[in-house]
Amino acid sequence: MGAVLRGLDWTRLLDVLLSVIPALICITLHELAHGLVAYAMGDDTAKRAGRLTLNPLRSVDPMGLLMLAVFHFGWAKPVPVNASRSKNPRLFMAVTALAGPACNILITCVFLFLYGLCYSALQGSLFGGYVLRLLSLTAYISVGYAVFNMIPLPPLDGSKVLFALLPRKTYFSLMRYERYGVPLLLILSLTGVTSSLISGAMEGVFDFLFPIAEFAFSLV
Repeated sequence: MGAVLRGLDWTRLLDVLLSVIPALICITLHELAHGLVAYAMGDDTAKRAGRLTLNPLRSVDPMGLLMLAVFHFGWAKPVPVNASRSKNPRLFMAVTALAGPACNILITCVFLFLYGLCYSALQGSLFGGYVLRLLSLTAYISVGYAVFNMIPLPPLDGSKVLFALLPRKTYFSLMRYERYGVPLLLILSLTGVTSSLISGAMEGVFDFLFPIAEFAFSLV
């Protein structure tokens, strides 16, 4: 038994455990952004459902959280919105859908800035290393969540943006298949079909934004 325990990859396990907090931050703020933008556009469905909250338990989908912590892309429990409360339902859905990924990109920018700002002070100590790891993981996971959610498959945000550009009849026809999206995404993720594409996009966006950390580092 001791040999088995010594043979385990504890670094990978620690990475997963450290990813849980960043994943909760990314999920909670992503869904809150959907609800706040919908509310600003006249739909109080999310507010009445108690989803305009920073309580992560209201937004967590267990399987989606696990996927996000392990693979750095996943999903949450969707915030309820009612497009019929808007004069332009398709525009409403597109804008509220974009709010989530946009929020995640903002989170990445903020945490990259904090990473660069804190790097000199925290590097070299065990505790500081964990803090820097949490900051960088939050930035990276948030990019992954933004990229993953822009895939044009229902129920992800990218599908709502894409469908909003389609004719009205086609839009409502496609939205009927939204409930099949999560099983399909889970299959694609587990088989690795989407992994290489998402990873490449994540790396590209992360590298593009990383100069924010370098700028913050130069301020110290």
